[in-house]
Amino acid sequence: MDLVERVSQHFSDSAQTKQKAAELLSAPIAQAVEMMVKCMLANGKILACGNGGSAADSQHFAAELIGRFERERPGLAAVALTTDTSALTAIANDYDYEQVFARQVQALGQASDVLLAISTSGDSKNVIAAIHAAHERDMQVVALTGKGGGHIAGLLSKEDVHICVPADRTARIQEVHLLTLHCLCDGIDTLLLGAES
Repeated sequence: MDLVERVSQHFSDSAQTKQKAAELLSAPIAQAVEMMVKCMLANGKILACGNGGSAADSQHFAAELIGRFERERPGLAAVALTTDTSALTAIANDYDYEQVFARQVQALGQASDVLLAISTSGDSKNVIAAIHAAHERDMQVVALTGKGGGHIAGLLSKEDVHICVPADRTARIQEVHLLTLHCLCDGIDTLLLGAES
Protein backbone atom coordinates (compact mmCIF):
# COMPACT_ATOMS: atom_id res chain seq x y z
CA MET A 1 0.00 0.00 0.00
CA ASP A 2 1.45 3.38 -0.95
CA LEU A 3 1.17 6.41 1.31
CA VAL A 4 -1.71 7.99 -0.61
CA GLU A 5 -3.74 4.79 -0.31
CA ARG A 6 -2.91 4.58 3.38
CA VAL A 7 -4.15 8.12 4.00
CA SER A 8 -7.29 7.42 2.00
CA GLN A 9 -7.90 4.30 4.10
CA HIS A 10 -7.78 6.39 7.29
CA PHE A 11 -10.52 8.64 5.91
CA SER A 12 -12.60 5.64 4.89
CA ASP A 13 -12.17 3.91 8.25
CA SER A 14 -13.02 7.11 10.13
CA ALA A 15 -16.18 7.66 8.07
CA GLN A 16 -17.33 4.07 8.62
CA THR A 17 -16.70 4.31 12.36
CA LYS A 18 -18.60 7.58 12.59
CA GLN A 19 -21.54 6.17 10.63
CA LYS A 20 -21.76 3.17 12.97
CA ALA A 21 -21.41 5.48 15.97
CA ALA A 22 -24.22 7.74 14.69
CA GLU A 23 -26.60 4.79 14.78
CA LEU A 24 -25.58 3.68 18.27
CA LEU A 25 -24.71 6.92 20.07
CA SER A 26 -27.17 9.61 18.94
CA ALA A 27 -29.64 8.74 21.72
CA PRO A 28 -27.11 8.69 24.59
CA ILE A 29 -25.51 11.90 23.30
CA ALA A 30 -28.94 13.58 23.34
CA GLN A 31 -29.47 12.25 26.87
CA ALA A 32 -26.11 13.73 27.92
CA VAL A 33 -27.08 17.10 26.42
CA GLU A 34 -30.29 17.14 28.46
CA MET A 35 -28.38 16.20 31.63
CA MET A 36 -25.81 18.95 31.09
CA VAL A 37 -28.43 21.63 30.36
CA LYS A 38 -30.38 20.63 33.48
CA CYS A 39 -27.10 20.96 35.42
CA MET A 40 -26.43 24.44 34.05
CA LEU A 41 -29.98 25.66 34.65
CA ALA A 42 -29.55 24.59 38.29
CA ASN A 43 -26.39 26.74 38.52
CA GLY A 44 -24.18 23.66 38.31
CA LYS A 45 -20.99 23.19 36.35
CA ILE A 46 -19.33 20.54 34.25
CA LEU A 47 -15.99 19.14 35.40
CA ALA A 48 -14.06 17.38 32.63
CA CYS A 49 -11.08 15.05 32.82
CA GLY A 50 -8.98 12.65 30.77
CA ASN A 51 -5.36 11.81 29.92
CA GLY A 52 -3.29 12.69 26.86
CA GLY A 53 -5.56 13.35 23.89
CA SER A 54 -8.52 13.04 26.24
CA ALA A 55 -7.01 15.79 28.41
CA ALA A 56 -6.93 17.98 25.32
CA ASP A 57 -10.54 17.04 24.60
CA SER A 58 -11.49 18.04 28.17
CA GLN A 59 -9.90 21.44 27.66
CA HIS A 60 -11.46 21.85 24.22
CA PHE A 61 -14.94 21.14 25.61
CA ALA A 62 -14.53 23.50 28.57
CA ALA A 63 -13.27 26.24 26.25
CA GLU A 64 -16.28 25.87 23.94
CA LEU A 65 -18.64 26.26 26.90
CA ILE A 66 -16.84 29.11 28.64
CA GLY A 67 -16.27 30.98 25.39
CA ARG A 68 -18.70 30.00 22.67
CA PHE A 69 -19.30 27.21 20.21
CA GLU A 70 -20.92 28.59 17.05
CA ARG A 71 -23.35 31.18 18.44
CA GLU A 72 -23.07 34.09 20.82
CA ARG A 73 -24.33 33.39 24.32
CA PRO A 74 -23.23 33.96 27.92
CA GLY A 75 -20.36 31.78 29.10
CA LEU A 76 -21.31 28.45 30.65
CA ALA A 77 -19.66 26.99 33.75
CA ALA A 78 -17.11 24.31 32.88
CA VAL A 79 -13.72 23.36 34.32
CA ALA A 80 -11.10 21.14 32.73
CA LEU A 81 -9.39 19.33 35.60
CA THR A 82 -6.32 18.85 33.39
CA THR A 83 -5.03 22.43 33.34
CA ASP A 84 -3.80 23.38 36.83
CA THR A 85 -0.23 22.09 36.79
CA SER A 86 0.40 23.10 40.40
CA ALA A 87 -2.61 21.13 41.63
CA LEU A 88 -1.87 18.17 39.35
CA THR A 89 1.77 17.89 40.37
CA ALA A 90 1.09 18.49 44.06
CA ILE A 91 -1.59 15.80 44.18
CA ALA A 92 0.55 13.36 42.18
CA ASN A 93 3.55 14.04 44.42
CA ASP A 94 1.80 14.13 47.79
CA TYR A 95 -0.73 11.36 47.15
CA ASP A 96 -0.68 9.40 43.92
CA TYR A 97 -1.18 10.12 40.23
CA GLU A 98 -4.36 8.07 40.42
CA GLN A 99 -5.84 10.86 42.59
CA VAL A 100 -5.09 13.88 40.36
CA PHE A 101 -8.71 14.24 39.21
CA ALA A 102 -10.52 12.71 42.19
CA ARG A 103 -9.07 15.25 44.65
CA GLN A 104 -10.25 18.09 42.42
CA VAL A 105 -13.73 16.56 42.13
CA GLN A 106 -13.86 16.24 45.92
CA ALA A 107 -12.85 19.90 46.32
CA LEU A 108 -14.89 21.46 43.51
CA GLY A 109 -17.80 19.12 42.81
CA GLN A 110 -21.35 19.63 44.05
CA ALA A 111 -24.47 17.50 43.75
CA SER A 112 -25.82 19.64 40.89
CA ASP A 113 -22.63 19.20 38.82
CA VAL A 114 -21.78 16.75 36.04
CA LEU A 115 -18.46 14.97 35.52
CA LEU A 116 -17.41 14.44 31.91
CA ALA A 117 -15.02 11.47 32.19
CA ILE A 118 -13.06 10.68 29.02
CA SER A 119 -11.05 7.47 28.58
CA THR A 120 -10.56 5.78 25.22
CA SER A 121 -9.91 2.43 26.91
CA GLY A 122 -12.36 2.83 29.77
CA ASP A 123 -9.55 1.71 32.09
CA SER A 124 -7.78 4.94 33.08
CA LYS A 125 -7.26 4.60 36.84
CA ASN A 126 -7.35 8.33 37.58
CA VAL A 127 -10.57 8.75 35.57
CA ILE A 128 -12.08 5.79 37.40
CA ALA A 129 -11.12 7.41 40.73
CA ALA A 130 -12.76 10.65 39.55
CA ILE A 131 -15.98 8.76 38.79
CA HIS A 132 -15.98 7.27 42.30
CA ALA A 133 -15.42 10.76 43.75
CA ALA A 134 -18.26 12.18 41.63
CA HIS A 135 -20.66 9.49 42.83
CA GLU A 136 -19.64 10.22 46.43
CA ARG A 137 -20.62 13.87 45.78
CA ASP A 138 -23.96 12.76 44.23
CA MET A 139 -22.86 14.04 40.83
CA GLN A 140 -23.99 12.50 37.57
CA VAL A 141 -21.40 11.25 35.08
CA VAL A 142 -21.15 11.34 31.32
CA ALA A 143 -18.47 8.82 30.30
CA LEU A 144 -16.86 8.87 26.86
CA THR A 145 -15.09 5.57 26.19
CA GLY A 146 -14.35 3.01 23.51
CA LYS A 147 -13.08 -0.57 23.35
CA GLY A 148 -16.24 -1.87 25.01
CA GLY A 149 -16.09 0.60 27.88
CA GLY A 150 -13.49 -1.17 30.00
CA HIS A 151 -13.85 -0.97 33.79
CA ILE A 152 -15.77 2.31 33.53
CA ALA A 153 -18.74 0.53 31.95
CA GLY A 154 -19.33 -1.38 35.18
CA LEU A 155 -19.07 1.68 37.42
CA LEU A 156 -21.84 3.77 35.96
CA SER A 157 -25.25 4.06 37.57
CA LYS A 158 -28.59 4.25 35.79
CA GLU A 159 -28.49 8.05 36.27
CA ASP A 160 -25.22 8.28 34.32
CA VAL A 161 -24.74 8.29 30.54
CA HIS A 162 -22.24 6.03 28.78
CA ILE A 163 -21.14 7.05 25.29
CA CYS A 164 -19.02 4.12 24.15
CA VAL A 165 -17.55 4.38 20.65
CA PRO A 166 -17.91 1.09 18.74
CA ALA A 167 -14.21 0.82 17.90
CA ASP A 168 -10.98 -0.60 19.28
CA ARG A 169 -8.45 1.66 17.56
CA THR A 170 -7.55 4.68 19.69
CA ALA A 171 -7.39 7.11 16.76
CA ARG A 172 -10.91 6.20 15.62
CA ILE A 173 -12.25 6.47 19.17
CA GLN A 174 -10.70 9.90 19.64
CA GLU A 175 -12.11 11.10 16.31
CA VAL A 176 -15.62 10.14 17.41
CA HIS A 177 -15.04 11.66 20.85
CA LEU A 178 -14.26 15.01 19.23
CA LEU A 179 -17.41 14.84 17.10
CA THR A 180 -19.37 13.86 20.21
CA LEU A 181 -18.08 16.93 22.05
CA HIS A 182 -19.20 19.13 19.16
CA CYS A 183 -22.62 17.43 19.23
CA LEU A 184 -22.84 18.13 22.97
CA CYS A 185 -21.95 21.80 22.44
CA ASP A 186 -24.46 22.18 19.61
CA GLY A 187 -27.17 20.40 21.60
CA ILE A 188 -26.56 22.56 24.67
CA ASP A 189 -26.80 25.73 22.58
CA THR A 190 -29.95 24.45 20.86
CA LEU A 191 -31.73 23.72 24.14
CA LEU A 192 -30.65 26.99 25.71
CA LEU A 193 -31.05 29.30 22.69
CA GLY A 194 -33.47 27.48 20.42
CA ALA A 195 -32.80 25.96 17.03
CA GLU A 196 -31.30 28.23 14.39
CA SER A 197 -33.64 29.05 11.54
